[in-house]
Amino acid sequence: MRKLDTAKITEAVAALCVRANKRLPCDIESRLRGALRDEASPVGRDVLQSLLDNCAVAKELDVPVCQDTGMATVFLELGMEVLLTGAPLEEAVNAGVAKGYAEGLLRCSVVRDPLRRVNTGDNTPAVLHTRIVPGSRVKITVAPKGFGSENMSAMRMFTPAAGADEIVDFVVRTVEKAGSNPCPPVVVGVGIGGNFEYCAYLAKKALCRSTDTPNPDEFYAALEREMLEKVNALGIGPQGFGGAATALAVNIEAFPTHIAGLPVAVNMGCHVTRHETVWL
Repeated sequence: MRKLDTAKITEAVAALCVRANKRLPCDIESRLRGALRDEASPVGRDVLQSLLDNCAVAKELDVPVCQDTGMATVFLELGMEVLLTGAPLEEAVNAGVAKGYAEGLLRCSVVRDPLRRVNTGDNTPAVLHTRIVPGSRVKITVAPKGFGSENMSAMRMFTPAAGADEIVDFVVRTVEKAGSNPCPPVVVGVGIGGNFEYCAYLAKKALCRSTDTPNPDEFYAALEREMLEKVNALGIGPQGFGGAATALAVNIEAFPTHIAGLPVAVNMGCHVTRHETVWL
């Protein structure tokens, strides 16, 4: 049994909050450069160049790549051979978020109550997803999620009779309805299966998978390619000004479901779909 003081989790979460907000994942930056290379629209090319310039300036000045530094989503995988000591896990994670957002001078956007709208002042609480897994290590992923894209997400309970074509159409129509709001070119996370809440979790988790890594099941990998092609055929383009680059990638995560249902969720990610991971 390996002992781990949760103070180390606090420090790791704090560092991840800052890094995720200030540094674009390499695969996303590469996809933006590829979109610039392939974009035929002059306005679209100008917009994509501006997005890349923004990322370069953020790196040079050590500031966030986007003013909306998001609500922190934390995926934590806890090895079953790890014995946690110190503060309770959720408390330690939220302390890390508060520390990271304060020390990183990141915008705090979380309100304590969804209707009474009073800001918590430190961007807590985080949305925490914890899994107990084999081993003696802890994996932490922090994904700050802005709500320009989050607000454009959608979920639908299909009947089991629905075919792949209907799911593809739902995803494409969700992106079409979103238009310029999620700051395209977007990354589209799709969750298929599970139940009402789990398919939404899958869609959010899909946004943390590298855009260079297709679904390991070729059936779903083919659906990812089909969805991406049809989304980009919409012509929404970079920031909604028209062009071929409406989406950088579509990532699908699937899970078993009930015989009577077929839940599907679409979680929209913007052109700065951010996430950072560390192992302790």
